[in-house]
Amino acid sequence: MIIDRLYENVREKGFVCVGLDTSLDYIPSSIKEKSSDIAEIVFEYNKQIIDCTEDITGIYKVQIAYYEAMGLEGMKAYSKTVSYLKEKNLLSIGDVKRGDIANTAKEYGKAHFSGDFEVDFITINPYMGFDSITPYLDFVEKGDKGIFVLLRTSNPGAKDIEYLDYKGEPLYYHIGDAIYEMGNSYLGENNYSNIGFVVGGTHSEEAKEIRERYKNSFFLIPGYGAQGGKAEDIRLYLDGFNGGVVNSSRGIITAYKKYEDGEKKFQEYTREAVEKTRGDIYGR
Repeated sequence: MIIDRLYENVREKGFVCVGLDTSLDYIPSSIKEKSSDIAEIVFEYNKQIIDCTEDITGIYKVQIAYYEAMGLEGMKAYSKTVSYLKEKNLLSIGDVKRGDIANTAKEYGKAHFSGDFEVDFITINPYMGFDSITPYLDFVEKGDKGIFVLLRTSNPGAKDIEYLDYKGEPLYYHIGDAIYEMGNSYLGENNYSNIGFVVGGTHSEEAKEIRERYKNSFFLIPGYGAQGGKAEDIRLYLDGFNGGVVNSSRGIITAYKKYEDGEKKFQEYTREAVEKTRGDIYGR
């Protein structure tokens, strides 16, 4: 099961998920100067990040919007990046947040679980209903693909919908309970499901209940660092420093910008940022 691979990765390499939310503005001029090809520039930046962090990173998350914004060249870079991760036997999340009617969802599944954009996991938005999720189960039940479903997200606007009262509880619990039950049909050897949740690390109030309520769900935890999530809050969503991966994007991939010699030591400072994230959450 793909979730067992992720569990073992976290055990061996740690819980950091490096977010490759790549914008041209983030890329060192030393890389930009080597080519006029946008796809090649973006891929080379991502490649250098991957190469210097692969032994201390549990999984990589590639946020597709950044690549779509660059047009065809951006999507070439996206494809090259996820292909490179696969070549190196590294795990990947396509952060695509799809949510659509069944027939369309089925095509999204084909697009991101095979072909040029193939990844190991994708993110899913459940707010069109559960029939917008079930088409992905054909891929999940084979064991080598997984999904992370938005549960309680890290953005301030989460309270506009996710927190709406439903039978005395926030709406996200109603959604979470139904998907958790669905996910229990796809448990791996480590007792986690191939269907996990996206749970923002910026709200600590419900952390303990969410972790206990969905004990067999692996969490993708955004919000650490640039979005304001603190280490002590993030720890509450983990189970023995496993059972989840903590995403950091700008805090890692632009860390070099804080230093005068950052461009010269881009990879060194990128790796150091991953190590600092690990140490902070471990409480070291």
